[in-house]
Amino acid sequence: MSASEGRGGTGGDALTLDVPQGGGARYWLARLNPAAKLLAALVLGIGLIPAVDAVTGGVVLAGVLLVLPFSGIDRRTLLVLGGPFVLMGLSNGLVNYLYGEHGAEGALGAAVRLLAIALPGLVAAVTSDPTEMSDGLVQRLRVPERPAMGVLAALRLIPLLADQWRTVTLARRARGLEAGRNPVRMVALFFGRLFALLVRSIRTGTLLATAMDARAFGTGPRTWARESRWRIGDTLLLAGAVLLLAAGYTLSARLGTLVLLFS
Repeated sequence: MSASEGRGGTGGDALTLDVPQGGGARYWLARLNPAAKLLAALVLGIGLIPAVDAVTGGVVLAGVLLVLPFSGIDRRTLLVLGGPFVLMGLSNGLVNYLYGEHGAEGALGAAVRLLAIALPGLVAAVTSDPTEMSDGLVQRLRVPERPAMGVLAALRLIPLLADQWRTVTLARRARGLEAGRNPVRMVALFFGRLFALLVRSIRTGTLLATAMDARAFGTGPRTWARESRWRIGDTLLLAGAVLLLAAGYTLSARLGTLVLLFS
């Protein structure tokens, strides 16, 4: 899922960036500093918390969608990773429509707002190499080493967990544990595989934590093999995020649709 993996090319089953070898000028978002992308996502996410109307969140969501073609995220990856957030947005909108005080307008605003908050973070995570992300967190954002290395480990373990899920599924299928067309048994087998994956992830996390402690992470200053560089494009990205957020509030205020939280 990292930029480096996408540039090198992977198999058809992998979720990668659609970035050619060498990057290419078109996919400029994938080459920016991960710390800048993370800060831009935080600016948009925190800035949208007070606004619950559809216009403010819609402007931000439209702006993020406009830069997606320059991120290198292929359609399959976007569909697989963004699908759960779309479902969350729809369910959030439905709950607000049924039990909220603002009807359909409030439901639409809740759904759009959730997507506008989630999508920038998703783009920042998918377009960033895990190692470069941890370097940027420590060197640029001055995050302590332990949580930064925890982020790196978590991102590196995502493909491993996917492989373990497939292994558990194939192992149970080899033992004849098939649901067939029985939906009740299908749910039971799913939660059984989920519990097995949880056990494996706990074991993997324990071994990883022991290995990190053995390497004295977080016990003192360390040197870094790679320097996390901050370029003009990173500053422009942050400025663009602030301007996009300001544009959303300005447009909704002029249209008279701005609704603030707890107002």
